[in-house]
Amino acid sequence: MREYYTITELTREFGISTRTIRFYEDEGLITPVRRGRTRLFRPSDRMLLTQILRGKRLGFSIAEIREIIGMYRAPTGEGGQMRLMIEKINEKRQELEQKQRDIEETMREMDAAEEACFERLAELGVSQ
Repeated sequence: MREYYTITELTREFGISTRTIRFYEDEGLITPVRRGRTRLFRPSDRMLLTQILRGKRLGFSIAEIREIIGMYRAPTGEGGQMRLMIEKINEKRQELEQKQRDIEETMREMDAAEEACFERLAELGVSQ
């Protein structure tokens, strides 16, 4: 395992911009070592970056990611983090299921509106 990673190495590995990494640093989610103007990231920073990006892919906000990471650092440790993660996943799943129901309802409404338009065009004798 390496001692440090550069910001360029991490941007290439994760396919993100340096601005994104600096944002996570500004948010206090990762804390690289500074050598002058150079940022050096420890393996633990790299692991946190992995978790942050996973959280973003799952739809978690920065505040939720911070809470999960904070739980890992708290005395409850990894077990507490896993329980919190399960809770957050369930909340996110419920949100997505509601959005899915809303989208399905909107699609039915659009289908009905479109059908009404086709029927009216037929009544008017206008070809589709």
